[in-house]
Amino acid sequence: MSLVSLKNVNKIYGKGSSQIKSLDNINFAADAGQVVLIEGPSGSGKSTFLTILGALQKATSGQVIISGEEITAMNAKQLDQLRLNKIGFILQSYALVPYLKIKEQFVLANIIKKTNNMQQLQLNNLLEQLQVNELLDKYPKELSGGQKQRIAIARALYTNPPIVLADEPTASLDSKCVTLVGQLFQQFAHQDGTLIVMVTHDQRLEQYADVIYRIVDGKMDKRTD
Repeated sequence: MSLVSLKNVNKIYGKGSSQIKSLDNINFAADAGQVVLIEGPSGSGKSTFLTILGALQKATSGQVIISGEEITAMNAKQLDQLRLNKIGFILQSYALVPYLKIKEQFVLANIIKKTNNMQQLQLNNLLEQLQVNELLDKYPKELSGGQKQRIAIARALYTNPPIVLADEPTASLDSKCVTLVGQLFQQFAHQDGTLIVMVTHDQRLEQYADVIYRIVDGKMDKRTD
């Protein structure tokens, strides 16, 4: 059984003549231990796909199944618990708390999610891999966009979720850092069994993906080249 799957999923915004179909009969499945890349032009439905897969919004129709559970009929509290226990998010906005030092961002994550978090040595190794281990006593406003992005990646991986969803995770990174992130995603997927699903315009990440899908005008197809 796939770790996540979408079956005949549609997402429609608006009503009547003003309807916009953001996702059109999407079928998708991914397994633990995979790095999955979703590409497509701006406005194609990539971010909508990611938010539905991450239980941040509901599909208009179809089924969304995560870890064997059909989540479409779940209430808000159940969806909160699902996200807390199953999913790590890497957002374009970084979502760092502005008044907390970087080391405190990880303390907060540890408080929110009390189980499965890395030990301190593992976290230190992760921060060193991403070359941000010297930033722990700084505030987000003191960091560059690329540094914030790498901290956001580390924070998502720190809680060891079975699923990590990443929205443009390398948009602010140079080629050297893209390599670090791509290799790290492969490490967590292939060694630890994490499912990594990322939506991106960054072709530099394609070499690290096990499978690539393309979304155009709300329709999804698997790339075979």
